[in-house]
Amino acid sequence: MFPAYSLYAGSKGAVEQFTRHLAKELGKRLITINVVAPGPVNTELFTVGKTPEGLANMNAFDRLGETEDIAGVILFLASEESQWVTGQTLRVNGGFLTCRRVF
Repeated sequence: MFPAYSLYAGSKGAVEQFTRHLAKELGKRLITINVVAPGPVNTELFTVGKTPEGLANMNAFDRLGETEDIAGVILFLASEESQWVTGQTLRVNGGFLTCRRVF
């Protein structure tokens, strides 16, 4: 975990709860509500001030995610194929947190 992320993490929990409740409220209108929770992604915003060595082992695949890894999931959610998916948090993170090595 990164230091001083408690407020950030708390806001993510709120988004997940809003997602679940909005899915129930808007389902009658055939509106799906989902959230994508990306893990560490190789972007300038994420990597600033961090070393590649410290980031390499954060998930099951020993690499940072790329924007293309996230985009495919978003394209799926925007398609007709996802019409039965609602109220979900899709963790697109390469196993971050569940597979992360702790030293």
